[in-house]
Amino acid sequence: MLSHQLLASHLSYPFQYFESVDSTNDIAQEWLRKGADSLSLVIADEQRKGRGRRGRIWYTPPNVALAVSVILKPRIDCASRVSMVGALAVYDLCQSLNIDNIGIKWPNDVQVKGKKISGILPEAVWDSDKLLGVVLGMGINVRNSLQGELVDIATTLNDETELELNRVDLIAYLMKRIDYWYGLIAKDDLHHTWKSRLNTIGQEVVITGANVRIVGQAVDIDENGGLLIKTADGSIQTVLAGDVSLRPKT
Repeated sequence: MLSHQLLASHLSYPFQYFESVDSTNDIAQEWLRKGADSLSLVIADEQRKGRGRRGRIWYTPPNVALAVSVILKPRIDCASRVSMVGALAVYDLCQSLNIDNIGIKWPNDVQVKGKKISGILPEAVWDSDKLLGVVLGMGINVRNSLQGELVDIATTLNDETELELNRVDLIAYLMKRIDYWYGLIAKDDLHHTWKSRLNTIGQEVVITGANVRIVGQAVDIDENGGLLIKTADGSIQTVLAGDVSLRPKT
């Protein structure tokens, strides 16, 4: 079970803990506007209206997952790399549990054996034209009960490791890795490691986003994390955001 007392005994970072909230990202954004320090975090046992990409709503039941939002204050030219920090931290967490066949699906979904185990949503917070910081929202499946179509596309830490899992310990380790990678946010090492852990390069993909659909082969990543797609006519298109799915083979 999560509790403020247990978390306080394991974390060296400022945090707020809630048994149930609509969105940890919303609370973290408000805290950031009030002057929260970098690496402060918001933790919830249950998240009723967590946000995914493209406005999707995600429900996190109590007792089964991690719902965490971390406040970071990168330089504006490094803000796009916050999602890399989160994905690498989750990747490291999986490795620490002796989990194999881990990959990052561009841009930041962490997968095990091709199934999603974590989703990440960074949200920049502005005051006029000044970047106050970025809230790094993370949801990690620990012992969720997956049913229906989710069985084929998602997995949990509990399903992939034989180790006993304690969510307080998981959060503490996750924060250590976020701290580590955040310290490298302006360095080439961050980009190189993230790129080396992507499982999207070389795949035939379909990218869908706001009024756009691009089909082709994912051939590389640029320095800003954009995905380079080679289309059927041989041209290269750079994609900065969107949903990625593997192109059906014909």
